Amino acid sequence: MMIHTGEKPFSCDQCGKTFLRASDLKSHLAVHSKEKPHSCSVCGKSFSQLQILHTHEKFHTGVREYVCFECEKTFITAQHLKLHQRIHTGEKPYKCSHCDKRFGHSSSLKTHERIHTGEKPYKCSHCDTRFSQSSSLKKHERIHTGGKPFKCNKCGKDFSQSSYLKKHMMIHTGEKPFSCDQCGKTFLRASELKTHLAVHSKEKPYSCSVCGKSFSQLQTLHTHEKFHTGVREYMCFECEKTFITANGLKLHQRIHTGEKPYKCSHCDTRFSRSSSLKKHERIHSREKPHTCDQCGTSFSFKTHLKLHMKIHAVEKPHQHSLKSHRTARKHLEGEDRENASDPEPAE
Repeated sequence: MMIHTGEKPFSCDQCGKTFLRASDLKSHLAVHSKEKPHSCSVCGKSFSQLQILHTHEKFHTGVREYVCFECEKTFITAQHLKLHQRIHTGEKPYKCSHCDKRFGHSSSLKTHERIHTGEKPYKCSHCDTRFSQSSSLKKHERIHTGGKPFKCNKCGKDFSQSSYLKKHMMIHTGEKPFSCDQCGKTFLRASELKTHLAVHSKEKPYSCSVCGKSFSQLQTLHTHEKFHTGVREYMCFECEKTFITANGLKLHQRIHTGEKPYKCSHCDTRFSRSSSLKKHERIHSREKPHTCDQCGTSFSFKTHLKLHMKIHAVEKPHQHSLKSHRTARKHLEGEDRENASDPEPAE
């Protein structure tokens, strides 16, 4: 009946954990002992209990014999399957004694209750910092040891935390989960989106001391100021051409590598620059965002609008120039070419 009532009369006098049977308590007491007589023949890790060793050995075999019939996910141990199934059933048998929050795992409850008690049982062996979770201590100690156990399988770069590796992998996959709700532009990091949002603001508090041009972002101003100094510190080792910015060099190097990472979603044409792709896709969408304020004619490209404006500039009484008109029209019919020089920062 104790199985049904949940009663566990045998209590550990060292940690307070309770057990249904005396034999269970006896096995548990080995956890508190310094002795770990049972060693894994594969990795050498030692355990205080033989049963724990047997469970550990299953992780080396990789055999996942327990299947969840709800989602078909597989598990190495029956216990892991049991805990997983609570996700589907919604069962949360462990209730916090301080608040009404409930948990599916007893370990989750124990960790949660430390919020109320303020208990921090895990102390760093290198400094006096303490933690409520062993995982937090492990992460912290890597600051002292310099350990980076998480390796990128694409480029081999190492990381101290799995979350850092996860973010890094987005560089390879191209995933950009943070999207601007005003223009749809996507970003790898939330901080980059936050910085970008200043572009949509009317405020441009950062002004260039040389030409007076204003910018919404300080970093954009710093990049712009480099164009006044004329210092070209970035050099291509293929052709020795120099650039003012690292980004200018990066874009240029794609001429040598032939890299064209931006593919049109309507056809198979590829581009080395995202701006070139954006312009190209207007051919398919027929979007013409640049409108003449003189006659209302719209254009796909800003350069075409600028050339068109020359037509109005020469259309003065008794001064109409047919030659200028034809020259402008000729340019309008031409295709935009990719600019291989340093791009000025745009707001």
